[in-house]
Amino acid sequence: MLRVEDLSVAYGSVKALEGFSLEVAERGVLHGVIGANGAGKSTLMDAITGRRKPTRGRVFVDGRDITRLSVVQRRRLGMSRSFQRTSIFPGIRVGEQLELVASQLGETDLNGIVDTLELGPVYHELADSIAYGDQRRVDIALALVGQPALMLLDEPAAGLSTSETVALFEHLAKVVRERNVTALVVEHDVEAVFRFCDTITALDLGRLLASGSPAAVRSDPRVIAAYLGSAG
Repeated sequence: MLRVEDLSVAYGSVKALEGFSLEVAERGVLHGVIGANGAGKSTLMDAITGRRKPTRGRVFVDGRDITRLSVVQRRRLGMSRSFQRTSIFPGIRVGEQLELVASQLGETDLNGIVDTLELGPVYHELADSIAYGDQRRVDIALALVGQPALMLLDEPAAGLSTSETVALFEHLAKVVRERNVTALVVEHDVEAVFRFCDTITALDLGRLLASGSPAAVRSDPRVIAAYLGSAG
């Protein structure tokens, strides 16, 4: 579904990613990406989505080389992204903005998205009047509109409490199962990643440390030394 080969990104003399490779073979997978600040997580998301051009390497989605495609072209091919800050329209009712985006992207199952993310109770509310956890789910719903095959979510639980984070990841797991979407999730809440993700990749200073099942990554000595510490 997603393959990244030998990806490198530099900001001047600073190497944000160096020879990074990743493969998520199947659809319907929740894949977590962890690493300390400065590990290269957001740069990886930018490179995959086309917001940052790599200095070396290639990106494939569903077997197609998309390395030179624009952000818009990638969106049309079935890739969507959410950011650390919500991209909702605060002064517009939740349903109105979902319907607007759905009409632009030809979404035919908006009701299914609303049901999956349990947004019915806030559908007619102004987006800035609902709880922040609900706003994050609206943001995910906007990324889900248009039937993407691949969603990239950058810290979807940012600013949420522990219980809200658990609820959000429960919804994410439900999304990938019910809608057969692959989701690549960058998240600082390590316990949520290990609890809910099917597979995990750990980054350190722009390089791959480990990738595999939650159990394999959690027990990897390099991951423990670089990131998990005594929590591993």
